[in-house]
Amino acid sequence: MNYYTLGNTGLKVSRLALGTMTFGDDWGWGADEANARQLFNTYLEAGGNFIDTADLYTNGNSERMLGKFVKESGSRDRVIITTKFSYNAEPGNPNAGGNGRKNILRAVEGSLERLGTDYIDLYMLHTWDQVTPAAEVMRTLDDLVRSGKVRHVAMSDAPAWYVAQAQTLASERHWEPISTVQLEYSLAERNIEFEYTALAPNLGTSLMVWSPLASGLLSGKYKPSESGGEGSGRLAMLADSGNPAFDKFTERNWAIVAELEAVAKDLDRSMAQVALNWVTHRPGVASVIIGATKLHQLQDNLGALDFELPAALQQRLDAVSRPVPRFPYTFFEPGLQGMIHGGATVGDKPSAYQQPVLVHGAAERITV
Repeated sequence: MNYYTLGNTGLKVSRLALGTMTFGDDWGWGADEANARQLFNTYLEAGGNFIDTADLYTNGNSERMLGKFVKESGSRDRVIITTKFSYNAEPGNPNAGGNGRKNILRAVEGSLERLGTDYIDLYMLHTWDQVTPAAEVMRTLDDLVRSGKVRHVAMSDAPAWYVAQAQTLASERHWEPISTVQLEYSLAERNIEFEYTALAPNLGTSLMVWSPLASGLLSGKYKPSESGGEGSGRLAMLADSGNPAFDKFTERNWAIVAELEAVAKDLDRSMAQVALNWVTHRPGVASVIIGATKLHQLQDNLGALDFELPAALQQRLDAVSRPVPRFPYTFFEPGLQGMIHGGATVGDKPSAYQQPVLVHGAAERITV
């Protein structure tokens, strides 16, 4: 397992993070405690150290199980625990959710108790609440870092302008900066490329990917060559839930799945491994969350970095999944940019401009 430093920090995390939203079957799907423990142990044995959860995952049982497994394995100093706040578990109480100071301070205490630890390695805003000023969020998170209850801070599912504002405030006011931005990213969902892949290196942060298999669409469970646009499982069950993250059955996505199946066959690799390999090597990506309910799924996912995706095959996947630019991004396409620069080619600086980082315990130099 290779490790990258997370954003502009010294925190070293594994390229593949373990997602624990599946720890517990409170939501009608997921892994019971015995299976979840097996997944946790297998991930640690493979060299993984980055584990993602949230206060409301499986009604808090994800955090409870994770805390129990960490204690049983004696791995607290080794693992990097990420948990999140934002969502409300008390209907009718508006301050039991959201990103205001009152809820953040309430939520962190609950997570610490459920996890059975006295500090959280990476504390993350789960979703933008459209209400709380970025300054309030960042000052509160900085207070938690200064108190020792939190080591690093992050954001998930927030607009690029809000992340940029928060990071700029942190820099100007000497608060703890955002070390990573967690976002959905996969062959089936590439819209973050319009803003966030440029935001990350320019503002000293990184990208952490959730749903790299598009909620299972790219896992190999759905194969157009065998079953067309049919399938079962969580995606089919949640397709009409109102959550856009599960709205994946589209004509465009079936074309992506078909090409992914063909590329995987050419490589003699699983569809999941190819999809994970593709997203892990995208610009700005520090770590990719893999989740599973069964051991064989996790074992397969852990092999996603054991091969190199040939350029020709990568180009096929890039082409079939390329997102359609909309205003104002159409103005940033090569045609119109050529009009600005007089037809001259103006590109990025060569990679030698970037500072390589020696990651302790790894046998290679990497560029973050």
